Amino acid sequence: MTGARAAGAARRPVWRLIGVVALCVLLLDRLSKLWVLEVLDLQSVGRLEVAPPYLVFLMAWNPGVNFGLLGSADMRWVLVAVAAAISLALVLWAARRGTPALAAGAALVAGGALGNAWDRVQYGAVADFLNMSCCGIQNPFAFNIADVAIFLGAVVIAWKA
Repeated sequence: MTGARAAGAARRPVWRLIGVVALCVLLLDRLSKLWVLEVLDLQSVGRLEVAPPYLVFLMAWNPGVNFGLLGSADMRWVLVAVAAAISLALVLWAARRGTPALAAGAALVAGGALGNAWDRVQYGAVADFLNMSCCGIQNPFAFNIADVAIFLGAVVIAWKA
């Protein structure tokens, strides 16, 4: 096998890992949002006490990035494009590095970013619904499965890069 063919064959498992992890994150995010929005109708209910204060479903629409920054209607498509571009760049970088941990971290970030981008396209804002508080600290913010994946992926990348 030539050097280029061997390198390509060695990267296939990394690409497979990236594809599987990113797709799983995207599907889990989509299914959780469909369940919360369509089955539980959290948009109308607003708040469901699941295991208070540790877990509350609290409906929030985030048109921007963290804490609503850059949340104008003009930014919607810019944020979709940025999410796609960063996901692609991160996945390409991780695939070139060739390590499974970096590939998994990049796939977590990409799957989460694409899940939130899907919301921006479909709803014009990101659907956040998870709220967790503990130990006398009241968290006023909500997040979603995609946000968890992005955070975990960033931790993995920072740890392994």
